[in-house]
Order: sequence, then C-alpha cells, then structure tokens
Amino acid sequence: MPYRVVMPAAGSGQRFGADIPKQYLPLAGRPVIAWSLQPFLNDPRCAGVTVAVAQDDPHWPVVAASLADPRVVSCTGGPQRSDSVLAALEVSVAADADWVLVHDAARPCLGRDELDALLCITDEPDAVGGLLALPLADTLKRAVDGDSAAGSAVATTVPRDGLWRALTPQLFRQGELRDALRAARAEGRVPTDESQAMEWQGHAPRLVAGSAWNIKITRPADLAFAAAVLASRGVQS
Repeated sequence: MPYRVVMPAAGSGQRFGADIPKQYLPLAGRPVIAWSLQPFLNDPRCAGVTVAVAQDDPHWPVVAASLADPRVVSCTGGPQRSDSVLAALEVSVAADADWVLVHDAARPCLGRDELDALLCITDEPDAVGGLLALPLADTLKRAVDGDSAAGSAVATTVPRDGLWRALTPQLFRQGELRDALRAARAEGRVPTDESQAMEWQGHAPRLVAGSAWNIKITRPADLAFAAAVLASRGVQS
C-alpha cells in the first residue's frame, strides 16, 4: 500500500541545549534528520515526504540537497508539533483516503521490521490507523505538585498496568487526521501526538509493538545510544 510521510521539524530544540536544533545535530556522519528520513526513502512504497520546517531555517536546504530525492518537499511549520503536521497535510497532494505516516525528525533509528508491522494496519478493513508504542516496564512515580525538577519528592506510585509509551511513526488516513487536527485547533486544544487528536474525535487507534531502539533524541546521551544502534546495523561513522 503506498503511503506518504509527514515529518514535523520546526522545533528549536532549546531543551536539548545545543547551538542548533537537535534534528540537525551530527550523528554517524549525517544530520539526525537524514537518518530519520532514510527508512522511508529506502522504501519504494513511500510516495512522498513533506518536512515542516521553521521559517528561514538555514539548515534544511543543506540536508535536502544532500538527500537529492524528488519525493522530498518542505513547507513552513508552526509553533507546536500539531501546527506543523497540519501545515504539511494542508499542502499535501494526497487524497483524503490515502495513508499518511507522521514521524519525529529526531527519531533516527526506526527499523524496517517496525515500519512493516505498522503498515500491516492498512490491510485491515475499516482500520482507523495506529502507532508504534512500547508497554511501560519501569515503576512510575508522580512528583509532589507535578514538579518535574530533579530532587522533587514522590507523591505516589502510579500503576503501570495497561500503559504504553507512544512512539512514531503514527499512521492515519490523510483526511481523517487533517480534520482531527483542525477540530483540535478550533477547540483551542493542543494534542501532544496525532493519536490524541484522533482519540478526541472518538477513534481508537491500534497500538503496534515497537522497538526500544527506536528512540527520540532528547538528551545528549541519546546521541551516543543512537550511534551505537546504527553501528550495530553496520553504519560506520
């Protein structure tokens, strides 16, 4: 089943603390975003990719030139992830019934087996879509007053039964996802991922087991882990 890809990449990555957005940091000889795009560019089922970047982004043209793939186009993203995804969907040439995969620009270690498992959803009659996810294994603690700072006190232990950690890609039909994101914006709500926007419209996306190697770069140590994952696949830095 052909599909298209949307990649929100307009974030500044300020929490990472680097001089450039984390999606452009070097990883095994290439920018992180180039690795994040590669699984789709290697896949003949991928009909096109729209990358939503910040206005006047000086880094993306260099990456786009290095990819030299006519399937890859860009648009201007927005302040929130959902704004960037919606902007890409609004300029997409896909039909409403076409499948769209949304993938994080800072998630460079997606495996082909994960991608194939997620795309199996497209074979299911009346499928709404789904996302890669991992069941939680660690014990969860809620901090006092919701404090996220190191050294805060434990308020309670949170049961982890039935809890999953959402990954990407997330897979939905173009029209349904676009309409869900439009509705969220109209209601003044900001979904943290595409699945949440679909859930708000009464849908129940499918959870597809992903890999712990499919990490999102959020801290400097994640770069070293991602490099090790790529090296295990024969990539030489």
